[in-house]
Amino acid sequence: MLIRIAPLLLVCVFLVACGSKKAQAPATTSSPSTTAAAGTTTTTTTAATATGPGALQAEVAATGAGDIPDNQVFVVYSGKSFNMKFPEGWTQSGSGDNVTFRDKNNIVRIAIVPGSAPTVASVKREVATLKGATPTGSPTSLKLNGVPAVKATYKTTSAPNAVTGKRLTLTVDRYELAKNGKRVIVDLGSPVGVDNVDAYRMMIQSLRLK
Repeated sequence: MLIRIAPLLLVCVFLVACGSKKAQAPATTSSPSTTAAAGTTTTTTTAATATGPGALQAEVAATGAGDIPDNQVFVVYSGKSFNMKFPEGWTQSGSGDNVTFRDKNNIVRIAIVPGSAPTVASVKREVATLKGATPTGSPTSLKLNGVPAVKATYKTTSAPNAVTGKRLTLTVDRYELAKNGKRVIVDLGSPVGVDNVDAYRMMIQSLRLK
């Protein structure tokens, strides 16, 4: 009787050992995959927050295009780190220190990110790498209310309208300056052929950093 039971016990021990190895295998292979995915997400997020805003893009579907009227009323927008005049009634997106106002494909955006004071060389490199943007001329240095700044100009062309196939080209003046470890980037965009020079000059000169 003992001779018959012994082989059965050996078979059971062998099956239990094999089952244990198979159960542990998936856990061993899934762990590195999860770790790699988490690392990739962290890297992408860090890269996105370390750069400034991309190039302004117009929308062909937006309502028309036109100059800012001479009788336009302006109101002061106050962010955490700045004050600046914007046209009353324009559509606002964003809030705080990252906000955009637009009307008839006239677009004004201000974004504040961590960073040191810009230079002509640094702004030139930055604009040259903006996706979809074509630099126009060379950046120049100036002062805005006593604060050193750099101005650059670029153009962007929208995707074609799904119905008409038309595209819309923006001319964008970008101003960059810095204060208290923050880099301030202001983009003032107008469709080609639209004259907003006086209005945009008044707006950028109204910028006050806190």
